[in-house]
Amino acid sequence: MASEPRAPSASAPARMQPLARLPLFVDLNGRRALVAGAAPTLVWKAELLAAAGADVTVLVPLPDDDLLALVARGSAAGRLTLERRRWQATDFDGVALAVLDSADTAEIATFRAAARRAGALVNVVDRPEDCDVQFGSVVNRSPVVIGISTDGAAPVLAQAIRRRIETLLPPALAEWAQLARRIRERVTERLRPGAERRGFWERLAERAFGPPPDAADEAQLIATAGRLGADQAAQGRVILVGAGPGEAELLTLKAVRALQSADVILFDDLVSPEVLELARREARRMMVGKRGGRRSCRQEDINDLMISLAKAGKRVVRLKAGDPMVFGRAGEEIDRLAAENVPVEVVPGISAGIALAAALGVSLTHRDLSHSLRFVTGHAKSGELDEGLDWRGLADADSTLIVYMGGRTAPRLAARLMTEGLDRHTPVVLGYAIGQAGQRLVPLRLADLLIEGTVEAGPPVVIGIGRVFGAALAVAAHDGAVAGSARI
Repeated sequence: MASEPRAPSASAPARMQPLARLPLFVDLNGRRALVAGAAPTLVWKAELLAAAGADVTVLVPLPDDDLLALVARGSAAGRLTLERRRWQATDFDGVALAVLDSADTAEIATFRAAARRAGALVNVVDRPEDCDVQFGSVVNRSPVVIGISTDGAAPVLAQAIRRRIETLLPPALAEWAQLARRIRERVTERLRPGAERRGFWERLAERAFGPPPDAADEAQLIATAGRLGADQAAQGRVILVGAGPGEAELLTLKAVRALQSADVILFDDLVSPEVLELARREARRMMVGKRGGRRSCRQEDINDLMISLAKAGKRVVRLKAGDPMVFGRAGEEIDRLAAENVPVEVVPGISAGIALAAALGVSLTHRDLSHSLRFVTGHAKSGELDEGLDWRGLADADSTLIVYMGGRTAPRLAARLMTEGLDRHTPVVLGYAIGQAGQRLVPLRLADLLIEGTVEAGPPVVIGIGRVFGAALAVAAHDGAVAGSARI
């Protein structure tokens, strides 16, 4: 009996997990900052504040050589002034940010009180509990600035993250950002808000990770802004994106770019929160899940929704678990979109069958054990076992068979394969929630599937059948079971 259909739902997982600190970028140009305490640890803080354009007063009774050299060298942005004395309550007038290096609890409390009376934010070196703001590790591609914080828990980890990011961001990124700043006003004049402007900036962003801009790039971007904007605004588009088995790190770079450029994301039940976390924050998210035996959105409703959103000029990402072209009804969606003249693009993902093989560390086409690989669905459009399949071919002992959505029909599937000649002792592996935190791998024999309830109801399952899974059975015989994390 078919379950009652449900409507696409705009409810979605939380878009932002709890933050230890809110990252903010403060304009200090021409504003006063105060730095006080012991000299050795204050050099970097004073230099950073001056680099951000602040007028920095440094109050240190006994400055060391590094601090003296910094003050003598000066800053290209802000101003550095050194006074050889301790701080006083009157020093906070007009100060936006005050930094103290001290281990004296009483001094810290007095400093914080004086700063707050003056309306200044406070940072106390290596005392996160006494800070209004903290300094993170900085990746500087100004005007692109990236700040990294561990909330004071592990500054060395923040530095390691910074080094990793530094290797990913070319120095030329700064030049592209400066070009963007120069042309922003002209682009705003030529292009309408929304899809037109974002389409232009997305194209510029793609180029920003290549060679630095030359003299012709600025003129070319301005000259083509109108055409690019018109192309983007004329009609939206749909991108069918494979979300993979669940682990966010298994997404392709192209899939991540699609998620980060989406206006609307239509996602399945099986798409993990970790994958959705990579999407553009402003994107509207709608669950359009379809699960066997459960309330599901009708395919016709999903098709209509994609078309209406695209014709409204939206960039729609249809996010499907696994690969969109493997038992994901992508063919039906592509046909309908094409009939409505809606542009459509496909971004492949890692299918659950491939993820199962990776989790087990086996080759699905081992040349000594299997000469072909077949993917089948465990049920036909009717919900029952598909009698139209080439069952004689599927029962070939020299092939590997991957069965999707076969939980309910597993006993009948096994019986049919055995009737066609496949040995009852053929190795089988059940992969539950592949690529997700609750992943389990259960090795069996083909005959075990004949028993109702062998395949658990509830968690998504992919079934691997064939001699290539014999190694999993051997491990199970030795250890008693196979379960746990993927060996990828």
